Amino acid sequence: MAENKVLVIGGGFSGLTAAVEAAETGAEVILVEKNPYLGGRVTQLNKYFWKMCPPNCGLEIQYKRIKNNANVTIHTMATVEKISGSEGNFEVTIKTTPRLVNDKCVACNACAEACDVERPSDFDFGMSKTKAAYLPHSQAFPLQYVIDAKACKGASCGKCAAACKYDAIKLDMKPETITVKVGAIVTATGWNPYDATKMDNLGFGKVQNVVTNMMMERIAAPNGPTAGKILRPSDGKEVKSVAFVQCAGSRDENHLPFCSYICCLASLKQATYVREQYADSKVKVFYIDIRTPGLYENRFYAKLQQDANVSFLKGKVAKIEQAENGDVKVTAEDIHGGGKVTETFDMVVLATGMEPTAKSLSGAGIKTTWDGFVDQAALPKGVYAAGTVKAPVDVARTAQDSTAAVMKSIQSLRRN
Repeated sequence: MAENKVLVIGGGFSGLTAAVEAAETGAEVILVEKNPYLGGRVTQLNKYFWKMCPPNCGLEIQYKRIKNNANVTIHTMATVEKISGSEGNFEVTIKTTPRLVNDKCVACNACAEACDVERPSDFDFGMSKTKAAYLPHSQAFPLQYVIDAKACKGASCGKCAAACKYDAIKLDMKPETITVKVGAIVTATGWNPYDATKMDNLGFGKVQNVVTNMMMERIAAPNGPTAGKILRPSDGKEVKSVAFVQCAGSRDENHLPFCSYICCLASLKQATYVREQYADSKVKVFYIDIRTPGLYENRFYAKLQQDANVSFLKGKVAKIEQAENGDVKVTAEDIHGGGKVTETFDMVVLATGMEPTAKSLSGAGIKTTWDGFVDQAALPKGVYAAGTVKAPVDVARTAQDSTAAVMKSIQSLRRN
């Protein structure tokens, strides 16, 4: 019955939390995720605040809860195309892209071993490669391979299908469209890193060894492209001097007009990655304002200020240029000292902001605000937003917000 079903759009930390919380109240949950795995951006992190633990600490708990609950139906590689109806009786159209691998997959890796086509890993932001038949990451949920239809040669090759002992490879799978009826909807589509190539002066894509903050997470992660060793991309050199450039796109009317909330904390966290790995390393943070919302986060900032090898310069970066031997030259204003400073580093990390994904829901009738987030005032009854689709927040606050959205959705179900 539609009146006891909740649709959750997005399978990141916010969507996962919403799905398991709703299911454990007895509601039936349909979870729709565009990626071939659940967990969203959190899965790509090395560590998260404030305990500085690996993301799987929290994700494994959610995966276990969702795996053991028969009330949850998961659709990966899927998007919501249309929403019609009203509270208590929504009709939702869901389109699924073929994985080309069915549920018989046991993640044995035989298909990847047989495949001779490589593709850039989107999970590692192109810093590593996988085969066209691949597991998204080592702890992917569901633990199921996927075939990149754009890279795969298809039936003309068929090596992956021939290598599979379990008849799990189906290269003739077609897109599917299904229609479901639900009583309430939680939108939790999360965020994307802002496109750093749009900021010409910061050199991303043109200057070697300029990376984004999310790329830095993958570099520092044990399951990342360098197995957790912080090395610069161009030549594998150990990174001993790093500049962090704050507000890369955020608080800028030409890009993201709002503060992205997590960027300062992310850079402070990543500064510890460098300092812990290389005792003689030096870190410099170029900032407009350092914002560390929360009690423990501010203490973290204060502790880092006591590190003699970490310095902070208040001033906007004017340009980033290529220096000799792969080094990177940064020119910035110095607000406190006056004038400009130019310094050279092994690597530069851009603290790119959080771009909301709410516009992806426009086809489903979800309206957005002037800055691109879900317009909560315009949401119809029975539809709720959770996490970063409504405002920039960190992981802990995402979980809290998702639980609140679920409470509202359950109240909505009970009203009908």
